Amino acid sequence: MQFYSHTTSLLSAYLEDEYSLETQPKDYSFQPTRKEFEGNFTLVVFPLSAKAKKKPEDFGKELGDYLLLNSDYVDAYNVVKGFLNITLSLQFWRDTLLSFGDIYQHFQHQDNKGKLVLEYSSPNTNKPLHLGHIRNILLGWSLSKIKARCGHEVIKTQIVNDRGVAICKSMLAWKKFAKGETPESSDLKGDHLIGKYYVIFDRALSEEYAAWQETEDADQVFREKGKKEDEREAFFKNYKNQYFNEFSSLGAEVRKMLIDWEKGEPETIALWKKMNSWVYAGFDETYKKLGVDFDKTYYESDTYQLGKNLVEQGLNHGLFYKKEDGSVWVDLTDVGMDEKLLLRGDGTSVYITQDLGTARIRHEDFGMNQMTYVVGNEQDYHFKMLFEVLKKLGESYAEGLFHLSYGMVDLPSGKMKSREGNVVDADDLIAEVIATATKSVEEREGMDGLSEEEKAENIRRIAMGALKYHLLRVNPRKRMLFDPEESLEMQGHTGPYVQNAFVRIRSILRKVDEELNADIADYLEINAEEKELLILMLDYSKVVETSAVDHDPSHLANFLYQLAKTYHRFYHEHHIVRAESAYAKNFRLKLSSAVAAVLEDGMDLLGISMPERM
Repeated sequence: MQFYSHTTSLLSAYLEDEYSLETQPKDYSFQPTRKEFEGNFTLVVFPLSAKAKKKPEDFGKELGDYLLLNSDYVDAYNVVKGFLNITLSLQFWRDTLLSFGDIYQHFQHQDNKGKLVLEYSSPNTNKPLHLGHIRNILLGWSLSKIKARCGHEVIKTQIVNDRGVAICKSMLAWKKFAKGETPESSDLKGDHLIGKYYVIFDRALSEEYAAWQETEDADQVFREKGKKEDEREAFFKNYKNQYFNEFSSLGAEVRKMLIDWEKGEPETIALWKKMNSWVYAGFDETYKKLGVDFDKTYYESDTYQLGKNLVEQGLNHGLFYKKEDGSVWVDLTDVGMDEKLLLRGDGTSVYITQDLGTARIRHEDFGMNQMTYVVGNEQDYHFKMLFEVLKKLGESYAEGLFHLSYGMVDLPSGKMKSREGNVVDADDLIAEVIATATKSVEEREGMDGLSEEEKAENIRRIAMGALKYHLLRVNPRKRMLFDPEESLEMQGHTGPYVQNAFVRIRSILRKVDEELNADIADYLEINAEEKELLILMLDYSKVVETSAVDHDPSHLANFLYQLAKTYHRFYHEHHIVRAESAYAKNFRLKLSSAVAAVLEDGMDLLGISMPERM
């Protein structure tokens, strides 16, 4: 039985009968009683006394008397000004403990909140998944589980950005420099091989650009801009993109390849399909390591044309306008933004074009009323524009769009080096964390007696738990630092610390499994630490709901850390198997089992599996 819902139900019925007052759950504010006062839970009376037009202290006593007579869970009360401090009965503590025999009953009140399309990962096929993708993927995966628990029908999706200028850069570089190299011949994952040629293209472009800067054409551009000689280095440092679009022969080849692709030129399409197939195989391998999947994968190559059609519709209805060069724009100055390019003058699409098409086709596929995009905060302005354009187009789902904007992830300098030279690859990071976990386990000798297969699985769970927890424990909107070694510490705010509480309990329960069903009714001296654990667990469903509403799994991660810390303290202060009485032993075993159930369920909602040994 949930104390909050139980008490709220009693008091709302009383206020309706006695005062003809209709109250909502938000009118009832409960909090743990402050340590200087007697009681377990405190009801803030002010909102209710204001509705009843009564003095808070008098009204608190009235409500306390009513609960004392009508609730088996209230043993005593006291009122301090407008705060009703409630002391809970033995029956409350027993019923609360027993309620955790089925975690899911704490979520049974959840209503069906409709369909939610949740987009995460959404990589480009010109490079491997990297550290930023890992944070994105883990946020999306955890949020999908949390939202589903709270009553949403979640459809997990990604949009693979498999076309465009960046993809053509990798294709052109492979065509020019690869000499037929394949994942098999190079012993590289397909996504890493293509990423290699994306880097090669950038190096070739840099060499071409450096040579061009020594030409008369470059001097003429510099003079026309009216720059001084001491500004030359800074000018050309910032001119590279414009050079690529206006002067570069490599840039011209890339643009031609993009146009050929959009025209369906057979040789270009064949190369594109071959290289993308390598990348998809590489992505799938990384997703498997992370333990995530998708219900539906969309491809920009399929959705960009639908986006172009939407732009044409908007143009025909006067929502957009065309410039002299044939490019199509939308004016968003009326909502405090800029004018936005929707189609280039040559008819090719831009980033927002495919997003328009993808949003439409998702609604056609699923009829969702909400859609959440998990995308880094560098795209904040893009999504504000996208949502406004969809509103202008009159899309029925436009009011239910949300951008979960997350901050970048940094690593301590010198910790790792990426094979690509400037980004930390997801595969490298996963391998590093597993290697660090393996070393740590070997030093502690905590898995003696396990088979090599069992040992490897436990290490994998510890390593991935460390990685996932460390990235999810921070508010998504904050930039964060990820330290692979720190994440694996057994003490402190880490995944292994939470896992260790679970492993400790499992070790106890393996020894006394047959006693878990023993009666707890005769345990009369429930101590403060046991009550603290039960009160904390009572907040579990509320914390999950808050995580869902705020799109923030860190609420849940921090709750699990507090629960693990509280249990570790309880474990060190009280005997369990060697308790002072059989009644205390039975109660503490069942309490430990309940804590383990909440820890395991909560970590699962974060996408983390528990090891059996550490």
